[in-house]
Amino acid sequence: MGLLAFKDAVHLVSRTGLGAEWDVAKKLEGRSRQDAVDQVLYAPPALIKPAPAMTPWFKLEPMRLNDMKSRNSAWSIAQHEGKRLQAWWVEQMLLTRNPFHERMTLFWHNHFTSSIQKTLQPSLLHKQNLLLRQHALGNFGNLLHAVARDPAMLVYLDCYQNTKDQPNENFARELLELFTIGRGHYREADVKAAAKAFTGWGVDDNTGKFIIRTANHDGGKSVFLGKTGNFTGDDIIGILLAHPRTAERMTEKFWLAFVSNQPNPAVVKTWAQQFRQSGYDTKTLMRTLLNSDEFWAERNRGTLVKSPVELVIGTLRMLPYPRESTGEMLNLCRLLGQELFDPPNVKGWSGGDNWINTQTLLVRNAYLAKLSRGNLNEKAATNLRLPDASAEQLIEWMLPVKPLKPLPETPGARRLVRSLLLDPAFQVS
Repeated sequence: MGLLAFKDAVHLVSRTGLGAEWDVAKKLEGRSRQDAVDQVLYAPPALIKPAPAMTPWFKLEPMRLNDMKSRNSAWSIAQHEGKRLQAWWVEQMLLTRNPFHERMTLFWHNHFTSSIQKTLQPSLLHKQNLLLRQHALGNFGNLLHAVARDPAMLVYLDCYQNTKDQPNENFARELLELFTIGRGHYREADVKAAAKAFTGWGVDDNTGKFIIRTANHDGGKSVFLGKTGNFTGDDIIGILLAHPRTAERMTEKFWLAFVSNQPNPAVVKTWAQQFRQSGYDTKTLMRTLLNSDEFWAERNRGTLVKSPVELVIGTLRMLPYPRESTGEMLNLCRLLGQELFDPPNVKGWSGGDNWINTQTLLVRNAYLAKLSRGNLNEKAATNLRLPDASAEQLIEWMLPVKPLKPLPETPGARRLVRSLLLDPAFQVS
């Protein structure tokens, strides 16, 4: 197994961070796999920027549920404040000293989706983001319980309107289909039983915090996944966490996010068993994954298409090019199909090869071409400088596989970096 070569350190930094930062990779070069992985997993927590001012729940919610004029006003406020919230996260990702934590937060943001467009509650989405950060590398079971109580989620999936007189199955269905065991492992009767258990779970009108309205809860007996009882929402979550398929499905998602787009079923099953045995400790799963031969295999390098956030923010964290405004970066991510706090639907962003289509490829190439025309080393704001390195090291740093286009014949680091930036291999990790 040996010690990490520079290209191996770059692989780890690229897959777990936001851009393959030169200095970080050089610090990991020469370490053992386990030591390098622990440096990533146990990095000191980063400071979180203060949130922008946002209108509280109890002011926006009555407007959202009122007449068309009031709803339009609520929509306008939510759009304006939502843009500021998006800018807050972009700045956090650009400046953080713990990009792995940002990447994990983004992973959970795409698993437990909620959107400003549906909720019209930016303040609740900000609180949800802080919740995901808190549990990013913690216990998945605790996170699942917390998300089920999260006001943004309760509003997004209509659970706050789920009562014994008018049951709403949206949250219960997505809890089974998307958050845990997945399709093919439950029946419609299980969805109804789960929805029944979550009746009365809502949001306090005055505080915007989680509340259980016992008068709206249906505590009658039901059958869920073969078990009979007078279930609460917590009981339902407990049964789902005990189901082997929950661990397997989550492990598959981690594989797709960090290893390749083709999970190995046998390896996934083994990792999932270890995940369950750990009590759903996410850090334990990530340690297993990042130390595995599958993660380090050459065949799995260059197989993951960079998300718009990785491409835009990661490139600016890597290279000393002049930075566009936050608004321009947000618009670019939107054009590329990834608008923070506004995933396309409850399934989130499909990711993987779906990031690339005829339109987005043009936008990606245009963005990188525009960057490549900028002046390198004129980035005093972040003190980034182009590394003093050989051509071979620059190639290993910027590309996970060999260049797909011819390299410039005239020597020079700046010319080479511009060429590598425009190589198709730069768009994968």
